[in-house]
Amino acid sequence: MNTIKEYKEYAGKIGNRKEIYQAVQVAYNIKSALYPGSHIDISPSLVIPEVTYIDNFKGAIRFFKEDGVIKEYIEKNKSYKEKSLVKFLGEDYKKASLEGKYDLIISQYAGFVGQDTKQFLKEGGYLLCNDSHGDATLAYCDSDYKFVGVVTQKNTIDSNNLDKYFKLKKNKSVDIERVLKYMKGPQYTVNNENYIFRLKTY
Repeated sequence: MNTIKEYKEYAGKIGNRKEIYQAVQVAYNIKSALYPGSHIDISPSLVIPEVTYIDNFKGAIRFFKEDGVIKEYIEKNKSYKEKSLVKFLGEDYKKASLEGKYDLIISQYAGFVGQDTKQFLKEGGYLLCNDSHGDATLAYCDSDYKFVGVVTQKNTIDSNNLDKYFKLKKNKSVDIERVLKYMKGPQYTVNNENYIFRLKTY
């Protein structure tokens, strides 16, 4: 299959994440991002100048071998003036041979990304994640992170009334061991698709 056609079909299945990434980029002036478990979702590179993708899935490794085609597509469709920098590592992100730190880590249905790659986030950098595997719950309970916002269904950033999130019925406490064991976020009274955390500075 044509590489770009494959990406567009995949983007059609997972939804238009480009607008999510763009909202985060604009709100926090993101210039670099790390995307562990990215599969073939290259839409962050359309709005963020420097993106490193990590995935050991064979389909992703095969896809990113067509790096010339991918970079040409990004250059033609990107929303920024800088030259795009696209890097791919066909590795397990938990064992990634990375150097440097990033403004943003993207976590989308790929496990405990916010915990396993936290060391690659700049102080004051941001984590964008959902709670499909409990990643947002772990970040919320992690003293290194501060919960700063959510991405709304209209792809805007909402930083108001955040106290309503991560609340269980009957004021129960989150069972972190259960989240770690089953890799699943709890059913909160109010849920959102994408949460934003900021790595605290000390």
